[in-house]
This record gives sequence, structure tokens and C-alpha cells, in this order.
Amino acid sequence: MSSFWFFSWFSLAVAQSPVVDLGYASYQGRSTSMGISQWLGMRYAAAPVGDLRFEAPQDPAVVSGTQQATQHGPLCIPVAGSLNTAVPSNTAEDCLFIDVYAPEGASSSDDKLPVYFFIQGGGFAALTNPNYNGSGLVQASGNNIVVVTFNYRVGPFGFLASEEIEEGASLNNGLKDQLKALEWVQNHISEFGGDPDHVVIGGDSAGGASVSLLLSAYGGRDDGLFVGAAAESQSFGTVLNVTESQFSYDRLAVRTGCSNSSDTLSCLRNLDINLLQSQNIVTPLPGAPGNPLYLYSTTIDGDLVQDLTYNLFEQGKFIQVPVIFGDDTNEGTMFVPLSTSSVSQADDFIKDQFPSITTEQLAEINSIYLNEDQTRDFPNAQPYWRPASNAYGELRYNCPGIHLSSIYAAAGLPSWNYHYAVLDPTQEAEGYGTPHTVEINAIWGPEYVSTVPPASYYTTNANIVPVIQGYWTSFVRSLNPNIHRDSSSPEWETWGEGDDAYKRIFLRTNETRMETVPTSQKERCEYLISIGVELRQ
Repeated sequence: MSSFWFFSWFSLAVAQSPVVDLGYASYQGRSTSMGISQWLGMRYAAAPVGDLRFEAPQDPAVVSGTQQATQHGPLCIPVAGSLNTAVPSNTAEDCLFIDVYAPEGASSSDDKLPVYFFIQGGGFAALTNPNYNGSGLVQASGNNIVVVTFNYRVGPFGFLASEEIEEGASLNNGLKDQLKALEWVQNHISEFGGDPDHVVIGGDSAGGASVSLLLSAYGGRDDGLFVGAAAESQSFGTVLNVTESQFSYDRLAVRTGCSNSSDTLSCLRNLDINLLQSQNIVTPLPGAPGNPLYLYSTTIDGDLVQDLTYNLFEQGKFIQVPVIFGDDTNEGTMFVPLSTSSVSQADDFIKDQFPSITTEQLAEINSIYLNEDQTRDFPNAQPYWRPASNAYGELRYNCPGIHLSSIYAAAGLPSWNYHYAVLDPTQEAEGYGTPHTVEINAIWGPEYVSTVPPASYYTTNANIVPVIQGYWTSFVRSLNPNIHRDSSSPEWETWGEGDDAYKRIFLRTNETRMETVPTSQKERCEYLISIGVELRQ
């Protein structure tokens, strides 16, 4: 065997099987034919099982030997759709795993690449962006970023709240998992070629809500975990305090038989996971006529989550970094039942999500959105589906994003906002329009998501992919979406202030341009924002 052949073989083997030593464990990943190295299924925290159920995340245990990091870890257990549902086969309570995608050969000694830290959506009830492949984003950046994805606990495992939890366990563990993963990045990302001093967080839906929650965590205390933030369809749902959240704990204890125990928390903690999951369902919020879409959320604990999100940002209690907020044209169509055939049914849907809403507030929303002039016929849908979708979408998603952009701009911080309006023929024909978080397919690239993208993203809408990837990776790299944007893309101007405010980018295939928020939407949002605190947002 010649020395040259041996050296070439050895170099190839090292490149294809990169090993990182993280102190508590060594992980062997793999490199792909695309020139991207990936490490999948690494532990960033101890298994949250047994005595650690309902506890804050702990450091991972030290393990000897080299661990294989070539398969994703199981997802965290979601809220069940009905009683007596088994734990899904691709999920487990032991689920706190993290994945890293980096340019092949990047290392701590040579590179300090910007890091994109992505937080999945799913209404804090499930993880609905599972195992996205960061290779496409790394390539879109010119191999100039590192991408991190991870799991965090959802449902009661991540967000159960009560006096018992407050006294004997830990509140807001799903959010604490996110912070634990960010701390892991600070401690270890340099081993993958990433720069711990240049981390940009992002997320969609509940992941977008998480971005706003992390920006306002501990009253806006900046622990240096990230330097920029990009939220897609930031969600402002109902948030309760510990006392107001007691009902969900009590109901779970009753359904599982733990209410008869002298120590209900110990009983819940020691339940077989299949028994606990069989009772892990959605029930109505107090005062609501029916079930909400999502039962669990963060809890105001006076520490990590100190107040309602609207209040915290109004009080200036947020981390001051460059930000992107934005939404899709038709945020509500994926959520409101197609069977919504009357104003009263639409009102009940809104009350299920926001039970503190008053009769007067509903009447105002009805006058704005729920009139016959706004009803339209779509296949398999009743006439009030779209009006109710318009109301819910702006209430929970569009208007909060507009408000956050204004707050950051008023604070003199770089603030960009987007309106994603790409038209897919099938979604248009079905009435969904440009629905909630559909832009995720363009940001990551349709071949790199784990869900099924609209078919047009491979054909007539393929041109939007390099446009939005250019903006996104530019923001990750430079904290400005324009510096490294696609050469065919217009400049994305900041939100602006005063008479020059409410500027956002309109993203549509071959039509991308700047626009000003229409006066009609601005006025609708002014009302919805004004009642946000009363709605517990």
C-alpha cells in the first residue's frame, strides 16, 4: 500500500465520519455527498424520565466511547387526539436530542460560522417540523452558516402547571428546554465550526411564539445566548398564571386516578407512560364552550415568564437585537373548521381559544370580519369559514407581528417585517390561500422539509426559494437580510417609524417588492392589539 493511497483513504474516512468530543460524550456524525457534515440525535440534556418528569432539563450524563450520531432521536410525545391513544411510535419521553448541520471540514480551530438555531412549531402540543434537514440552508448560504435543530417537551410534559408543579417540580419546562439547547450551543457549537457569539434564533408558529418568549424571558434579561431573531407567524395565544392553570392539572389527575393519591404529583410522575398518554387530551379552557386548538402554553411564573407577552414588550422588557417578524396572507384558514356556517359558530370558535373575550369585543369583531359581504363559496366549506379565518388569523398571528415590528422600530432597532403571499394553485382553489407557515418550505427548500410541500414549490413557485433563502441566510450571517441576498431580489427595507412606518416586504413568486400595510389592516390590528391584554395574549 503506497503512502499516498493510505493518506487519501484516511482523509476520506475522516471526512465521511467526523467525530466531535463534547466532554460528556464523543459523537461520530457523517458527511454527505453535498459536502455537508451532520450530527443527528445528540443528547443536549438528560433523559426527562422518572424523577425528572416535570422537572427542568438537567445536564446529560457522561458516557464513554464514541456514540453514533447518524440517526435522529425520537420526537417528544404530543398531546393525543382522543382518549386511550397510544404513544406514537416515533416519539418517546426520552426526547431531548439536537442535530447540527455544518460545512464539511468546519472546525473550532479554523471557523467561526454564524449559527441558525431553529425552534419547531406545533402549538406546544406537538413538534410539527420534525427533523428538518439543514443541508439546504447551509448550501444556500454558500457554506457560511451552521444550522441547529432540536426537540423540546410539549403538552403536559413541557407545560403542565399547578401549585403542585410550582412547589414540587418546575414550570415552563418546554421553554427551559429551549434555553438548555441554547446553552448547549454556547458550550459546544465551536466544535462544529460555529460561532457561539453569533447565534440567530428562529422558529415558526409556536416556534415563533418561542422567539418572542425568549426575547422577553426573565423580563428581557440578555444572557448573551443569541444576537438576532427571526419569527415566522409568531403566535399569541391565551396565557394563564399558575392559579388559572390549576384546572388542567386537576383534570389530568382525575382521569389518571391520581386524584385519590395523597401526593398527586408523585403519582403523576410515576405513572406508566402509556397510561399517562392515554389520558393526555385537550379539554376546554375555563369559561369556554368547547375545546381549544391548543390547551398548553407557557405559564406566568413571575420569573422566566413574568407577564403577558403584550405587556412585556409594551414595558420595554425585551432583548434588543435585530429582528424579523412576519406572516402569511391567510393565517387562519388551517385552523377554523370548514363547517363554520354562522356567526354564532364563528364566535364559539373564537371563545374556545380566548374565553376571556367579552360580548362587546365579539360584537366588534363580528362587525369587522363576520358579515355577509365577506362570505365566499369554497369546496367543502361553509360560508363563514373564511370570515372567521380572517378574524382568527389576524387576532393570533398577523397583528401581533405588526405590533412587535413597531415596538422594535420605536426602540431604534433594526426591524424587518414580511408578508408572504405566494399563490399555490391547489391551495387557492381549496380556499386556503397562502396559509399558516407555508413559507417554511421556501426557507428550508421543499426537498429538505419532512412534511409534504405544495407541488408548485418544485415548479411554478420554485423561483421564490432562492429569494427567501437569500434573505434568511443573509440575516443569519450579517443580521441584515440584504447584505447577501439573491442578486435578483429587491432591497428589504426596515419597518420604519412615524409617517414612514408599516413598510414590509411582499413575497410572491416573480413579484417580490416592498409594500405598506394597507390602512384597513392597520385599523383592524389597532383594535385587536388594544384588546390583547384583556384576551390574555
